Amino acid sequence: MAAEPAVRNRIDRRRERTRNALLAAARKFLSEGRSTVSIQEITDAADVGFGSFYNHFESKDQLFDEAVRSVLQVYSEMRDGIAALYDDPAEVFAVSFRMTGRLQRQVPEMVRVLLNSGMSVLLRDEGLAPRVRRDIIAAQEAGRFEPMDPGMAVMAAGGALLGLLQMLDAQPDADADALIDEMSFHVLRMFGMRKQSAQELTTNPLPPQPQL
Repeated sequence: MAAEPAVRNRIDRRRERTRNALLAAARKFLSEGRSTVSIQEITDAADVGFGSFYNHFESKDQLFDEAVRSVLQVYSEMRDGIAALYDDPAEVFAVSFRMTGRLQRQVPEMVRVLLNSGMSVLLRDEGLAPRVRRDIIAAQEAGRFEPMDPGMAVMAAGGALLGLLQMLDAQPDADADALIDEMSFHVLRMFGMRKQSAQELTTNPLPPQPQL
């Protein structure tokens, strides 16, 4: 009787490895902007059998959606751990923006998955958008940001962040830290912060960047 759970565990681990291999292949293709690849190309890249694909995903679109979701999950865990260190919602926003920008140099392939997803990533119910929205609303309620429609504020901040990440991706020799902090400063100013306060929040030391 004891052999049965052991067999199930081996099967579950094998299924998980296959699923993770498919997701890794999908993330690689998305990071390269190759969303038109066939399922056969995906399974070849994952080094799994073609038939295995449908044991995990109904379609290529579902796989790619899950691949984006997996990247956003990594981001969310990083950001939530950082946010817990601060009480001021404006500082939470600023630190999150600055550290998210720094991901481009740390995990460029992961960031390219988001870049190749375009602005639609800001309309998803997980990852960037809901956290940015929550931070902005909290900062507005605390009187740290001037009132602005939260949806419009998310698109403004998210668009600035995605544009910054795209620029850093195109300019590998640029001073990323300086550009990220400068963009963070301008976004804070856009939300109505005084110059001195914005400078303070964008020059304060950052916590250690998590290992991803």
